[in-house]
Amino acid sequence: MKKTKSNLPLVIVGSVGIDTIETPTDRRVGILGGSASYACVAASFFTKVGMVGVVGTDFPKAYSDLFRKRGVNIDGLQVVPGETFRWSGVYEQNMDHRRTLSTELGVFANFSPELPEAYRASPYVFLANIHPALQLHVLAQTKKPKFVLLDTMDLWINTARDALTDVMRRVTMITVNESEARHYTGEHTLIKAAKKLLKHGPKFVCIKRGENGSMLFTKDGISLVPAFPLETVTDPTGAGDTFAGAFLGALAAGGQVSEIAIRKAMVYGSIIASFGCEDFSLDRLKKLTLREIETRAARFREMSRVV
Repeated sequence: MKKTKSNLPLVIVGSVGIDTIETPTDRRVGILGGSASYACVAASFFTKVGMVGVVGTDFPKAYSDLFRKRGVNIDGLQVVPGETFRWSGVYEQNMDHRRTLSTELGVFANFSPELPEAYRASPYVFLANIHPALQLHVLAQTKKPKFVLLDTMDLWINTARDALTDVMRRVTMITVNESEARHYTGEHTLIKAAKKLLKHGPKFVCIKRGENGSMLFTKDGISLVPAFPLETVTDPTGAGDTFAGAFLGALAAGGQVSEIAIRKAMVYGSIIASFGCEDFSLDRLKKLTLREIETRAARFREMSRVV
């Protein structure tokens, strides 16, 4: 049987929401949020991407128009009666920590991701932060993807550990932050934590370290990718999803899956995430150009160069 090919290189499944965010200097109400929103827009700078998510009938048309303007295929974005997922939070003075003030799931509470037929043969898939059972449901609809990236969080480690472990066995790479890596494995040092995560099945483990960059672990060794330094951080919301989306978009654009290709793509993940933190929501990415991306990437490589 001839293998089905897709003209949509990347599919991203996650949340699409409306946020209210307060920082030490400003407060924004009703702005675009959600893991799929950040990841899809970030990926769109490098490749064609399809979004899978759900919103209510209250979802602003301006936000759907933004996705379309960025070339994001939203055939997989369900619109159902009810209210869109909403989250509000406040950042502390140093911007390193935030408190959740409210979470209203709305239509996201009954979300069952369904992939349009055109999405199912996509070679690259990002399972953003949703319940592991839903991530498994997505994988069951795919046709042997080339590379699957998995994200998760402490909530699923606490409440759906077995399902999460099952997903790990089926993906190419997992991305977690430091606390999640330690929480899942029970190991304090990141090297020991990464080794345990690798034993569950993924070939690559990326541990995100915020302003300290990220670490890539394989069975053969460790690679370090610094974060691009910013003088001022306006809003770090969605930085991890922006990193993941840009990373996978750049990887899909290159078409190769190797450690060196992954490291190069992680650089672009760091670059796009740095731009995203310069303004609220996706406002900075709306104005971002490929020239700006490549200029910052060149500066990044120069700063990272070891003589």
